[in-house]
Amino acid sequence: MGLMEIKIGIADVAREVSIDADQGVDDVVQAYRDALSEPNGLLHLTDPKGRHLVVPATRVAYLDLGSPEHRPVGFGAAEQ
Repeated sequence: MGLMEIKIGIADVAREVSIDADQGVDDVVQAYRDALSEPNGLLHLTDPKGRHLVVPATRVAYLDLGSPEHRPVGFGAAEQ
């Protein structure tokens, strides 16, 4: 399984937060559901390098769970 980029929109915050995770979509969704079921629940994600992201579950406006494949970036990435 490859890394998946997760983008999180937080209520009343102008910029989204993103983190790469090696968890599957179902695991992230379940972690969010579990956090929502707790009073003052926190969504806690960790990337493979050990970076931790903790967000109050009730403040999550959206989760954008990207595909596990990253697209190439740069001038050489365009197909001709």
